[in-house]
Amino acid sequence: MFSVDDRTGNVVTTVALFLIAAAILYLARNAFLIVLGSILFAHLLEPAVKAVQAHSRLGRGNRNWAIAQVYLVGTIVIGGLGYEFGSGIAADLKNFNAALPEILRGLVTGQVVSRLEVEHGMSAVQQAQIHDWLARHQDFITATLQRGAGAAAHVAASAAWLLVIPILAIFILRDRSQIQETVLKAVEREGQPTAFGNILRHVDVTLASYMRAQLTLAALSFVFYTTTLLILGFPYALPLGIVGGALEFLPAVGWLASAVLILTIGILVHAHWIWMAGLILVWRVVQDYVNSPRIMGRNLQLPSLLVLIAFMIGGQVGGIAGIYLSVPIVAVLRTAWLDSLGIGNSSTSDPGTS
Repeated sequence: MFSVDDRTGNVVTTVALFLIAAAILYLARNAFLIVLGSILFAHLLEPAVKAVQAHSRLGRGNRNWAIAQVYLVGTIVIGGLGYEFGSGIAADLKNFNAALPEILRGLVTGQVVSRLEVEHGMSAVQQAQIHDWLARHQDFITATLQRGAGAAAHVAASAAWLLVIPILAIFILRDRSQIQETVLKAVEREGQPTAFGNILRHVDVTLASYMRAQLTLAALSFVFYTTTLLILGFPYALPLGIVGGALEFLPAVGWLASAVLILTIGILVHAHWIWMAGLILVWRVVQDYVNSPRIMGRNLQLPSLLVLIAFMIGGQVGGIAGIYLSVPIVAVLRTAWLDSLGIGNSSTSDPGTS
């Protein structure tokens, strides 16, 4: 009679549990991404909450009041910018949506090129060169516009779900210490740290380092967009720069949505939108292949080449979510691997500093 020994049974049980967990994770992937986004957002706000808790009279010694003050300031800033510039930007987007068919026809017929002589003083030879280039790359331009519009629509459609992230982050910020203590008590005996407990502490530090790197990249994008828009004479330079920096947290679709918004306003107000389009493309090359690998690598102690490879593999496997999660997953796996070997590293040697 066929029988299964204990060792084989343990292996089969482990594999079955892993497959069940993977299936549940796949079916609930949207909820999982929201929870993960909330955890990362909480790590982003943690330094501000600690600063308010340490220095504010109202929030000193009271974490709940400190969290409330951070959210209140953020709400006032976002609400003020929306009140000041939101109606104008919304009107420009509405006008662009109505004028989009005419703009596409102008790219094909050359009407857009003919206006360059009046607006930028280009010669007939330069206009002909631009017209030939537009004709050769018509399909690419149309596909890019459609992709950008799709990205903006995706961001707008996800806005409702994105609003859940800061709400969940409130509970994570409030109960963070209690959650950590509960998890560590479950895996450690009192006064006896275990390897798994050390891994959890170092993972917490790794995620905090990742969010600091993301914040640095967002700040660089804010400086680029704001400075460039001011130089080229675009309206709403400051709010558009803030939007461009904030959307840096959304991989792939974030910068496309920013580009669509900025170039839309540029076309409508007859600003130097062609120069802006070229500068945005150059900036994306610099941001994706120079700044991001270096900053991510320095904060997470990962080689720049490994960061690039993680981005490419994550994009192929998981699309937008894969791009966003690839680097923290690689960093967490590296941390777990070093901890399992008993090898320390400077980025995770002091979990209490995060």
